Amino acid sequence: MASRVLRAIPLAILVFIVYIIYTGSATIYDIVTGIIAAALSSLLMANITIEKPGKALNPVRWGWGIAYAIYYFFVAEVKAHLDVTKRILSPSMPIRPGIVRVPYRVESDYAITAVANSITNTPGTVVVDIDPQKRLFYVHWIDVASLEPEECRKQISEDFERFASRVFDG
Repeated sequence: MASRVLRAIPLAILVFIVYIIYTGSATIYDIVTGIIAAALSSLLMANITIEKPGKALNPVRWGWGIAYAIYYFFVAEVKAHLDVTKRILSPSMPIRPGIVRVPYRVESDYAITAVANSITNTPGTVVVDIDPQKRLFYVHWIDVASLEPEECRKQISEDFERFASRVFDG
């Protein structure tokens, strides 16, 4: 039971933070409800989602996770939205769509998922398939700048991988 509770702590913290952010309120009712929801959901899901509790409680990893979120929402998303908006509003609609191979170097399933979701949720790119044996994402890209896999990785996923590996791998 102690192991289960230890596994639940990092998940409960994350669930509570997300709950408070999404409710947009910090009244006593919301805080108590958030604590109850976080505790119950974390106890139910901790054995499935948390492999190494010590790793999940590492404050450096949490710091990198926060940095990843800030980079993603305030840099990558903004740049991608502006780029796609510019393409849409341009009379010539300058696009060269295609599917490219993007190698990945992250190790854990969590890191792979984080990178794939970051690519997919960024306007202009969508991960359409993953080949775990070859360690490739197949990405539909609105403006294919290169067919060279390493160049595609550099332009599409390198920054996401740098953050995801620090949060989830190691």
